[in-house]
Amino acid sequence: MKSIDLNCDMGEIPEAIADGTQESLMPSLTSVNIACGGHAGDEQTMKATVEQALRWNLAVGAHPGYPDRANFGRLELKMPPELIADSVFEQVRAFAEVAGTCGARFVHVKPHGALYNQAVHNRALAEAIAKGVARWGREVVLVGLAGSPMLDVFHQAGFRVAAEAFADRRYEPDGTLRSRKFEDALIRDPAEAGRQALGIVERGTVIASDGSEVAVNAQTICIHGDTPGATKIASAVAQALRQAGVALRPLTH
Repeated sequence: MKSIDLNCDMGEIPEAIADGTQESLMPSLTSVNIACGGHAGDEQTMKATVEQALRWNLAVGAHPGYPDRANFGRLELKMPPELIADSVFEQVRAFAEVAGTCGARFVHVKPHGALYNQAVHNRALAEAIAKGVARWGREVVLVGLAGSPMLDVFHQAGFRVAAEAFADRRYEPDGTLRSRKFEDALIRDPAEAGRQALGIVERGTVIASDGSEVAVNAQTICIHGDTPGATKIASAVAQALRQAGVALRPLTH
């Protein structure tokens, strides 16, 4: 039986944590990536999100980003590698402390936004991320874009890695994500997101923005919690996969 992990970036919007919007996604997921003080998040939001995840038996991981809350970590910054490593370490350390206090196992680390997208092609940046995490420990899985060199860098740094694809994002022909500056960068239709997720698992491909087919070999699929209609998208993706006989399992399985 084929299996896949479904992950979601969380702990980024305090209002969504408080009003139940965030937790409404969790029945469809197997893992959550929790903002830990860079682009968003603090001790209170981390704790609340970990506690919600534990109620749904989800694997939890850190979601470090550029320390740039004004731009939600989605603006490319020119930071020296040593400062990036320092920032990633501090965010991972902060998350590990909260997870430990809650009695949760710290499973994985997935970079956020511009930090993630730049590291796809920037080896020095990917190395800085790995060094920051390694300063805390190498017992976690590092998540990166399927088919990208960043996974090789993480593996060479001594980490287990998980290749990630996206149900709610469009791709370019080279296998990278379509920039959010384009109107069609996000997939907002739940049924379309479900079809894309199924294609990732069953065929190992996605349809790029130019209509070409791109190979995507992934162990985990992301659904963004801040995408409009995210709860319906997550539900449609999970349902499409389960109906096709795909088992939903966290990276820890």
